[in-house]
Amino acid sequence: MARKPKEDKEELLMHLLTVRVTGTTLKRLEKLLAESNCRSIGEVARKLLNRERINCFYRDASMSGPMEELALIRKELKSIGININQQTRYFNAVKSAAEKSFHFDRTMALCLKLDGKIERLFSVISRLAERWLPRS
Repeated sequence: MARKPKEDKEELLMHLLTVRVTGTTLKRLEKLLAESNCRSIGEVARKLLNRERINCFYRDASMSGPMEELALIRKELKSIGININQQTRYFNAVKSAAEKSFHFDRTMALCLKLDGKIERLFSVISRLAERWLPRS
């Protein structure tokens, strides 16, 4: 499917411009390309020539560890929650007291496991809060 043609013919990129740059200038343009939302070095150059805004995105590398740990905790909490839901379903499906007691014990073991994960989550959140929230 072809793109819709632009109505304003003046905005079409029809004229070719060839420019030679030094290696350092090329590296600066490539760095800007990697950090920005531009898709090509040509687009970076056009925005610089037109004095348009280039949106750059930076990632804080020091946050990688805590974010990975938070993602892991989220995954573990989700799997524990699914297991608790299954045990609850089994508990409600059975009629005998012995089976209900068995499923209750397994569900309580999962809840205790959940408690440890929540404590770990709170410790990670408190470390993040110490770092990012202003001291009062």
